[in-house]
Amino acid sequence: MHSKLLEKYLNKFSPVYQNKVLRFLRWEDAQLSLLGRILLIQGMNDIGKKFNDYQLHYTKYHKPFFIESDLKFNISHSGNMAVCAISDEFEIGIDVELMNEIVVKSFKTHMTSYEWKKINDEEDEICAFYKYWTNKEAVVKAYGKGLSLPLKSFEIINGKVSIKNSSFLVEEIVLHKDYKCSLALMSNKYQDINKLNFDKNKLHIKQMFFKP
Repeated sequence: MHSKLLEKYLNKFSPVYQNKVLRFLRWEDAQLSLLGRILLIQGMNDIGKKFNDYQLHYTKYHKPFFIESDLKFNISHSGNMAVCAISDEFEIGIDVELMNEIVVKSFKTHMTSYEWKKINDEEDEICAFYKYWTNKEAVVKAYGKGLSLPLKSFEIINGKVSIKNSSFLVEEIVLHKDYKCSLALMSNKYQDINKLNFDKNKLHIKQMFFKP
């Protein structure tokens, strides 16, 4: 199936992206990356936009953007799932994680005291951890400055957080019982975070899930 996917879809993208896919050491990583881009094409078609890979550029922090469009998007993948979120209004970040068995306490340094207490107060500690982890990763991706924003440097309370002059709304997206997924929307318009809200009807999320 992987070879057929490459044959059918890879030539729809620029030579730079084709080379990126072909350089992956694991075919699973190559496939998830490609499926994320396929979701982007399908999502744009659904809202009447035409995908042009040659208009896709990257910031110095490696966040992709279209040079001649206000359309914002973000892609994430984990396990057997790829997801893509699209918005024509907000900077956007999405993160999906397969909930593997982990030693939760190993990640304490990435959480604030408030967040760590919320995780430990839950009966299902692993599920609570992945909720906060995807929350924070989605915010980082929406912010768009990569590892320059440490996870512990901001605190999410009731799905909201402010970072410098930007406000974020964060929400869990339920896709599958074995996965956690969070979406973050960023706005620079509101100094008062309580005035920030969004119309979910403007949000377009697509996913692909393959059972092994």
